[in-house]
Amino acid sequence: MIKQNLKAAKMLETIYGCKWSFTIYALLKNGINRPGKMVKSVEGLTTKVLNQCLRKNIEFGILTKKTFNEIPPKVEYMVTPFGEKFLKILEEVESLNAD
Repeated sequence: MIKQNLKAAKMLETIYGCKWSFTIYALLKNGINRPGKMVKSVEGLTTKVLNQCLRKNIEFGILTKKTFNEIPPKVEYMVTPFGEKFLKILEEVESLNAD
């Protein structure tokens, strides 16, 4: 139980600590799911930082990556079912600051 709580705490700290996670979630919500388009859509977001953030979100099971067998390679990111639940919780946490 403690190990599970620590995992959840690490996930929350990592996501809240990432400057770009919420921006990425907003982009995905608006149908922007390809890395190149994400970088072009957000001033200040670099490919390196985007990839780090996406990788962390995949490790936590919030996002999934789909790679198409094309040249040049095509990659798309989507929110997982777990990610949908997690994002609802984050929205609730954010709403606490609305007062």
